[in-house]
Amino acid sequence: MMKFFAALLCVFSGLAHAQPALLTDLALPYLASAPAQTPSGSAETPLVIFLHGYGSDERDLFDIKEDLPADYTYLSVRAPLDVDGGGYKWFSQDTDAADYEGVTRDVDASTALLTQFIEQASKKYGAKPDKVVLIGFSQGAMMSYQIGLQHPELVRGIAPLSGKILSALKARLKTDDFKGLKVFIGHGTADTRVAYTGATDAKGVLDNLNLAPEFHAYPGLGHSINGSEISDLNAWLKSTLGSEAR
Repeated sequence: MMKFFAALLCVFSGLAHAQPALLTDLALPYLASAPAQTPSGSAETPLVIFLHGYGSDERDLFDIKEDLPADYTYLSVRAPLDVDGGGYKWFSQDTDAADYEGVTRDVDASTALLTQFIEQASKKYGAKPDKVVLIGFSQGAMMSYQIGLQHPELVRGIAPLSGKILSALKARLKTDDFKGLKVFIGHGTADTRVAYTGATDAKGVLDNLNLAPEFHAYPGLGHSINGSEISDLNAWLKSTLGSEAR
């Protein structure tokens, strides 16, 4: 468990396992890991796509797969915008907002790129939409809401960790057919980067949309991911997508 947790705390430190080569054949750069028995994927092979947070990159969440079902295909995407000093971001923060919000033009541009990426990746790896799940942390969590609540036809579920629904997205939402979208929300109660209220507010929005998210609060956890959250996420993935025993 500790190897992925260390990667989250120090994303640019050495990883416990050598990473595969960065791939650039789709709309965004990414890392990929597919089951050995089905290297090109199949219509029944679940596809999980990781979306990292601000100032990080595609390596950040990738080792979490070691504690998730072995029979899935995993991709980890690099956000399109550079951060001064290193790393990448999905959008610039709106410094005029009282809470954590994104510059809408950045968010919309990244949403369009991510939509294209998911469509391309699903085709390349042979995954039907009902076998695709997004797992996002921080800004990546916010991007998972962008996709799930605006393009539910692309995914079976989303797992926003330490995130929130951005105000601009809330203003666009309306009761609609969300294609049976499944949602896992995880957030530390001691998060000072993206407030825990972002998770509780998101749950309220989703409840009003009749989406009934699976909600997990982690007492004392800051802006990070711990072993309990990974264990809960693993169980949710198996329930949502199915899996061989690991």
